[in-house]
Amino acid sequence: MIALVVAGLAALVLAGAAGSQQVLVVTDDEGETVQSIPVEGNATVVLEYTHSVEKTTVRDIYVVREEGLAMTRMEFRSYGAGLPARADVEITDDGTFIYELPADDPSPLHIATGEIAGHELIVDGDRYDLVDLADGGTVTLTVETTRGL
Repeated sequence: MIALVVAGLAALVLAGAAGSQQVLVVTDDEGETVQSIPVEGNATVVLEYTHSVEKTTVRDIYVVREEGLAMTRMEFRSYGAGLPARADVEITDDGTFIYELPADDPSPLHIATGEIAGHELIVDGDRYDLVDLADGGTVTLTVETTRGL
């Protein structure tokens, strides 16, 4: 009988571990969750916005890690304030600058959204309007692991 109970508990623990899921969580200024998006480990997450001075598109690319989002590259169409002017960049055929970043430590990402910038989050091809989700305020992006059971 004890062996059956132990085997049953082991099966539940294994099922819970197998049922874990990473979730990209977007919280607002008040710490309230405004969006939860299931993500796979090593998935790509893009923050896309318009540079406030240059009026060109900037794309910050992150990779999902267990500890959070790690920025891996930046794509932009012109140099401007806040963009890596002295970095070693590659220029594509269409004129996009690609800046490959060294390994970044995953951490929460805080974004002060704005109407001009029009911050959007792109996950698995789906777009999320961060300005709308934040009601024009700040959002924080974190990666959490949920467990089954």
